[in-house]
Amino acid sequence: MCNRVGSFILLLLLVFLDSRDCSANAQHDSTSKLSLNTVQSWAVKLGTELYHFGEFITRKKEVQDSFKSAQIESRDGEKLVQSMADDIRAMMELKISAVKRIVEAAENMAFDKQNEPVPEDYQFYNSKEMEEPYEEAAIRTTAEPEFNLENWIVRPPTKSAHLQLNPHFSNIPVNINFSSVHVPTNVYAWAPEVIKGIHWSEGLDTHFLNNYQSDPTLSWQYFGSSTGFMRHYPAMKWRADPVDIYDCRTRAWYMEAAASPKDVVILVDRSGSMTGQRRDIAKHVVTNILDTLGNNDFVNVMTFADTVEEVVPCFEDSLVQATLGNLREIKLALDNFETMEIANFSAALTRAFELLEIYRNNSGGANCNQAIMLVTDGVPYNYKELFEKYNWKYDTPVRVFTYLIGREVKVADVREVKWMACANRGFYVHLSTLAEVRERVLEHVNVLARPLVLQREKHPVVWTPVYANITDPKVADYLWEQRERAEQKERFMSQRRDKVLFNSEQEQDRRWRITQMKQGQYSELGNSQYQLMTSVSMPVYDLRHNENITENVLINEAYWVSVTKESVEENGQKEMRIAKLLGVAGTDVPLSEIQALMTPYKIGVNGYAFIVTNNGYILIHPDLRPVFQQILKPSYNSVDMIEVELFDDDRTPRNFSMELTAFRQEIIDQRTGNKVMNVKYHMEDMRRASRSRKHYFWTGIADSPFTLVITIPENYGRHRITPPPTDDIHRLSLTSKNISARQYLSDKWSVHPDWLYCRHYERTFSSPEEELLYFLERVAKPGWRWPAKPRPPEHHKNKPGHEKHNGEYKGTPESRERGKTSNAIPRNEYYCDHGLMQALVYDARNTAWFNKSISESASDEKAGEFIQRFGYIVAFLATHSGLTRWQTHPPREHETEKPEFGKQYPRAIDEVWYRRAVEHHYVDPLSYVYSVQLNTEKVPLNVSAAMVTAAHAVFHGDGHRKTPAAVVGFQFKHERLREWFDNITCTCEHKPCDETNDWDCYLVDNNGWIIVSKDTNQTGQFFGKIRPDIMTRLIEEDVYKPIHVVDYQAVCFREKKTTNPATMLITPLENLRLVMAWFIATTFWVYNSITIGLAQSSSDSYDEEYVTPTVAYQNYENDEETDDLSMSKPHTTRIVERDFEKLVLINRTRPTPCDREMFLYQLDYKNLDEKLNKPSKACERPFYVQLVNYTNMLLVVVNGLCRVPDVPIIPVEATEVQYNESLPCLKHMHPLYRKQPVSCIRNHTEESNIDMCGRGSLPPTKLWIVFGLLSTFRYIAM
Repeated sequence: MCNRVGSFILLLLLVFLDSRDCSANAQHDSTSKLSLNTVQSWAVKLGTELYHFGEFITRKKEVQDSFKSAQIESRDGEKLVQSMADDIRAMMELKISAVKRIVEAAENMAFDKQNEPVPEDYQFYNSKEMEEPYEEAAIRTTAEPEFNLENWIVRPPTKSAHLQLNPHFSNIPVNINFSSVHVPTNVYAWAPEVIKGIHWSEGLDTHFLNNYQSDPTLSWQYFGSSTGFMRHYPAMKWRADPVDIYDCRTRAWYMEAAASPKDVVILVDRSGSMTGQRRDIAKHVVTNILDTLGNNDFVNVMTFADTVEEVVPCFEDSLVQATLGNLREIKLALDNFETMEIANFSAALTRAFELLEIYRNNSGGANCNQAIMLVTDGVPYNYKELFEKYNWKYDTPVRVFTYLIGREVKVADVREVKWMACANRGFYVHLSTLAEVRERVLEHVNVLARPLVLQREKHPVVWTPVYANITDPKVADYLWEQRERAEQKERFMSQRRDKVLFNSEQEQDRRWRITQMKQGQYSELGNSQYQLMTSVSMPVYDLRHNENITENVLINEAYWVSVTKESVEENGQKEMRIAKLLGVAGTDVPLSEIQALMTPYKIGVNGYAFIVTNNGYILIHPDLRPVFQQILKPSYNSVDMIEVELFDDDRTPRNFSMELTAFRQEIIDQRTGNKVMNVKYHMEDMRRASRSRKHYFWTGIADSPFTLVITIPENYGRHRITPPPTDDIHRLSLTSKNISARQYLSDKWSVHPDWLYCRHYERTFSSPEEELLYFLERVAKPGWRWPAKPRPPEHHKNKPGHEKHNGEYKGTPESRERGKTSNAIPRNEYYCDHGLMQALVYDARNTAWFNKSISESASDEKAGEFIQRFGYIVAFLATHSGLTRWQTHPPREHETEKPEFGKQYPRAIDEVWYRRAVEHHYVDPLSYVYSVQLNTEKVPLNVSAAMVTAAHAVFHGDGHRKTPAAVVGFQFKHERLREWFDNITCTCEHKPCDETNDWDCYLVDNNGWIIVSKDTNQTGQFFGKIRPDIMTRLIEEDVYKPIHVVDYQAVCFREKKTTNPATMLITPLENLRLVMAWFIATTFWVYNSITIGLAQSSSDSYDEEYVTPTVAYQNYENDEETDDLSMSKPHTTRIVERDFEKLVLINRTRPTPCDREMFLYQLDYKNLDEKLNKPSKACERPFYVQLVNYTNMLLVVVNGLCRVPDVPIIPVEATEVQYNESLPCLKHMHPLYRKQPVSCIRNHTEESNIDMCGRGSLPPTKLWIVFGLLSTFRYIAM
C-alpha cells in the first residue's frame, strides 16, 4: 500500500516538474523556463499548419490558373475620370431635357388657361387623401366640422386611384398613369389662386408620362407652384409622420432655382415693445426667412435696441454661409435675446448697409442679390437720408423687406414701413398672427425672382446639394426629442412596476449598455430608410405682362379695405405691370444612379470615385455618413471634401495644410489634374485604420457645379485585369450552339448588388442574380445587340420660344401644340454595361469548377483530416467583376441558422476582408489575413457563435506587371481555432506544458484586436483594453504604430435647456399666477412626502441596499459625478428625491455636430523581426511576441505571475475634440475656398414699372372679445 502511495506521489511530482518547462512557479525564474525558441516554434507551427490548410481548402493554385488567359492593361486615370464625367454629363442632359419640356409646357398652359374658371364640381388627385393598397378608407387630413355655417361650401371629394408598389420608386405605392397634388398644411387648396393653378397644371400629366416613357431612369418629376401646391409624378399617397410640414417652396430645388444667390442681413427689433406675442412672431419670421436660404446664400441676424448685436457673437461683422449647421446655430441663439430699451433704427440700418457694402466691394459672400430684412413693430420715420447715402447713390443694390408685427398698428407705421420697402425694390408685409407668417414671408422669394422673370430668355439650370428624400432636416431635433420622451416614459413605468428590479445594479448596467449601443457613431443601421439624391430644377415664368392686383389698405388703426390697383395700358386695359414666378419644375436624381455610372469595377479595389460641389461639399462619397441612429445628422449635406479625405500629415484637427487647401481649390475650380498623396483611411466602423499612397485624378462635369474625382492605390491600382478580346459573350454563345453563359452560374453564387450589370426598365426581378440570369439568356439568342448609352433628345434651343407682340404673348400654332403634347421618343427597354458583363462571364466560366465539392477535387487524403479538425467550413472566392462563390464543407443542404456566406457578404471588392487581403499582399504575398467579429460595448459579440475569416489575395501578372484578380478564403468556427491554438501552445520543447495558468497566450491581429485568448470573453476586444501594459510596450517599441483619425462627421450631445423664462413679462397678473403655482406645488410636495414616508415604513421593497450610485442614463458628453449613497444616512425625503432623479430622470440632450478623434493602431512591419526577437527579462519585460508565419497575427505570450502594473487602458473609442469655440464659429473663423455660382440675374430695367411692393393682412374683428377671454384663461393656467 505504501509503495502504491509513493508511486502516486512520484508521478504527481514528475507531472509538476514537467509542467515547469512551460510555466514557472515563481516570478524570479519563470521566464527562464519558457524560451524564445519555444514561442517561435509555436508561431511557426501554427502559421504553417494554417497556411497548408488554407491552400488546400481554398484551392488557391487552381484559382490562379483560372486567370492565366486574362490580359493586363494599364489603368489610365486621366482617361478613366474623363470617360466617367462624360457618362455622368450625358445622364444629366437627359434629366435637364425632361425638365425643359415641363417648363415649356407649364408656361404655355398657364398663359392659355390660368384665367379660365374652375368648375364647381372640379376634382383632383389629392396626395394626402389618396387610398393606399389594402386601405379600407382614405384618410382625410382635415376632419369634417361639427358645426354648420350658413356660408359653408361643400367641396368635391378627391379623386380615387389605384396604387401599386413600384420598385423604381423605392417600392412606394404609385400610379404611373397620372400625377397627384400635395398641398401644404398652411395652404388652403380651394383658395382661388391655388385651385386655378391645380386646374391648369393638370395638363402636365401628358408631359410627365412622355418623359418617363422616353427615359425610364427618370425618378420623381414635379412642378412646385409659387402658391404652395406641388404636382408630382407619379401619383402617390403622401405620408406624414407625425405631421406634414413639407412645403416645396422651402426645399433647395425650389429656392435655388427661384432666385439667384443672395446676401441677407436680418434686423430684429428688440426694443421694449417687442414682448410677448410680438417677440414670438418676430422669431417665427426670422426662422422662416432662414428656411428659404441654401448653401449658396449668406446671412447674418442682428438684434437692435440702443445697440446692434449679432445673435451669434462670433459671427460679428460678417455674413456666414447658410449651411444647415450655421442656420441651426442662429436659430438656437434666437431664444436668448431679451427685449429692452428703445430701438436705434439708424444704427441698425447703417450697420447692415456698411456690412453689405464691404461684401459687395470685395466680391465676397453670394456676390449677387443683397437684401435687408427689417422685423419691427413700428418705426418713428422712414430714414430716407440713410437710403440716399447707402443705397440710392449706388443704383439701389440692396433690397429692403419690411415685416410689421402686431395687431394694433398705426397708419403712420404702415405708411413709413411700407415706404421703406417700396423705395428700395423690396416688399412690405404686415403680420398679426403666427399662422400667417410662413405664407407672408415667402413673398420675398417672388420679389427676388422678378429680374429672372422679366428677362424671360434664360432659365438657369440648378443642381442641388445632396439631400434626403423623405424628411425635412428640421424634423431631426423633433425625432430625437420624441425618442427621449419615450425613454423617459419607459423608465417611469419600469420604476413603478418593480422598484427593486429597477434599482438593481444588473438592471442599471443593462440600461447603460443599451444607451451605449444607441449612442454608437458609426454603425449606421438606419441608412436604408433614406434615399440620398440631388435634383435638377428650372424656374417657370408667367408669360403675362399685366394683371389686376388686389391688396389690403389700412384706413385707420382698426379699419382695412381691399383695393384693386390698376394702371392704364396702351391697349386701354386697366391692369398692373407684373413679373410673376409661376413656380419651379424639376426632377430627382438618386445618387445611386450616378454611382452606377462611376463603374467601380474599372477603378478597382481600395479605389473609389466621389463628387464635390462648388462649395467644396461632398455630393457622393463612400465615407459620407448622413444618418445617426436613424435620424439625419444636423449638418449632413455640408460635409467638406477635406473632412472625409484624411491626408496623412499628422496635423492637429482642422489644421489643414496649404498643400491640401490648394489641392481642394483646384478640384472646386473644375480644373483637370492629378496628384499623389499620402492618406489614411478607416474600415469596419472606424475600428481599423491603414495608411496608403493614392493617386487622385479629377475633372469638372461640364455645365454643372460638380467635379468628379477618382482615387486609385499607387501600387496595385496602376493596372487592371481584362478578359481576352476573343471571349465575347455573344460570340461564344453562338459558337456554342446557343448555350447560355448561365450554365456557369448554377449554385451558391452572388453578384455585387449595387453594380449595374444590366437593368431592365419594364420588368422587375426578385434579386440582382435573377436579373443577371435573364440577360444571360437573352445574350445567347441570335439578334442580340448591346444597347447604346442613352442620349438626350434634341431640344429646340434656337426656336422662338415666347414671342412678344405689343406686350402680349402670341404663341405660334406649333409652339402651342408643343405646349399641349410632346412627341414620344423611342427608347431602349434595357441597358447593359458591356465591359462589366464581359468580365463577369469570363470569371464565371473560368471559376465554374469551384462549385465542385472539395472532396471531389482533392487528390490526397487530407480532406477528411482537415474537415474533421475544423468542422464546418465555408470556402469562398470573390473576383474583381463582383462575382462571389462559396462552398460549405461538409455540404449542408439546408442551412437555416443564418444567411449563407454570399448573402451576408455579396459586395466582393468592397468587403473589408477583400480590401485587407489585397492591401496585405504587399506585406507578405503568401499570407492570409485573419479576422473575427469585433467585440465592443456598443456591439457585443456572441463568442459561442463567432466565426474566424481568413482571406488571401490572388494576383495575376505577366512578368513586370501584376494586379489583383480575386480573393480566396475560408471561414470556420472560432472555437476550432482556439482548440488548435491550445494544442500547439501546450507543448514546450516537445513536452506537454499546459498544466498551469502561469502564462497567458493571445493571438492579436495587425490592428491590435484579439482573435484568440484563454478567456473567450476577450475575443474580439482590443488588446490595449485587456493588457494595456503590454500594448503600451509594443507601441513604445514601434511594433504597433498609432494612426490619428479624426471624424469630422460626428455627433455629440449637448444638455438641453428645458425652460426659458426670458419672454415672461412680470406683470401683476403674472405675479398672481406665480403665487398660485407655488401654493399648488407646495401642497402637492407635502402630500407626496407624507405618502412616500408611509410607504417606506410599511414596505421593505425600496431598501437602501438597492440604491446604487450608478446613473442609469448617462450622457457621455456630460458625465456628472454622483454621490456615494453607501455612505448616506437613513432615507430622507430629499435623498429619495435626489436618488429618483439620478435613477429615473434622463439628461435631456440635443444632437449637435462635433469633431471626434481616436487613435487606432497598425502593425509596423519595418524591421519587425528585430523588434520581436527580444528575450523576456523577468517582470521587467514579462512577455514574448512573435509573428505567426503566413498570417497577419502576432502570438503574444505573457507571464501571468508578474504583477500587472497600474496602466490606464488604451482607448480606441472616439472622444470629442475640444475647441475654444463652437464648431460653426470655428469654421467661420477659418473659412475655406468656395466657387460662386456662375448664374447671377439680379437687375432688370423694367422692374421699376412694377408698383406692387406690399401686402397687408386683415385681422378678424367679430371674435376679438371671445379670443381675449380665452387668452386670459389660458394665461392664468400657464
